[in-house]
Amino acid sequence: MIPYLHLGWFTIPTFGLMVAAGLLVAAYILQADFNRRGIRADAFLIIGIAGLAGIVGARLYHVLESPAEFFADPWPQIFSRFGFAWFGGFLGGFSALLILARREKIPVLQFLDACSPAAAAGYAIGRIGCLLSGDGDYGVPTNLPWGMSFQNGVESSSLVCVQRGLAPDCRVHPAPLYEFFIWLAIGWLLWKLGQRVIGGALPSGTVFCGYLVVTGIARFLIEFIRLNPRSFFGMTNAQTASIAGILLGIFLFWRLRSNPPVLTPARARR
Repeated sequence: MIPYLHLGWFTIPTFGLMVAAGLLVAAYILQADFNRRGIRADAFLIIGIAGLAGIVGARLYHVLESPAEFFADPWPQIFSRFGFAWFGGFLGGFSALLILARREKIPVLQFLDACSPAAAAGYAIGRIGCLLSGDGDYGVPTNLPWGMSFQNGVESSSLVCVQRGLAPDCRVHPAPLYEFFIWLAIGWLLWKLGQRVIGGALPSGTVFCGYLVVTGIARFLIEFIRLNPRSFFGMTNAQTASIAGILLGIFLFWRLRSNPPVLTPARARR
């Protein structure tokens, strides 16, 4: 693992570097989506603001998952370079996007549709940061040939191996790598789905509904090999949030099919 890059006296966390790369790629994808929809807006400014809101949300959600530990010593946890929750990032970024859509006078459903493929791709690249830093997002031990050992990461996998009666250098599921490929595929599928929405075959908002459902299913399944603690009905917090996202996506799509929104593309042009 490579938690840090050392350039002389300057140290760069690889997690932060990949998050920045993910935001940059997301901005390019969002700008391309704006262009094909005829929306005139600055995707780089939007991604920058939403990205910061997502990072804050992900950090706060993570530390508040263990409130006793947080309130016992809050400041080191708040300003740690590692420990971010996917659902908290989604809530923070989504809230910022709603505000930005209103500010840019873009119909919310069209705006969320355009943001969905970019969000999936940005998340995928950010997960490479988790892989490089070895920040504890790996999975349970495995004998599969692509299993990896995270002994030199920020959070070593050795303890997990020893707790299961295995050698300290046992291999575990590289869960961030799985998510990288899955979310890239999701981003591609959402981009293709967006073409159908733009062509009028599906109502605006369909891409965002697809994002909620497909990413929810993916995260729910990946949690079965992750090490997160169980809470509600034997599920992790991420699985509970995933179910909520799936149900919300299905409900919104049903509403869209029952009452298709009236498109007003002129409002999206400035």
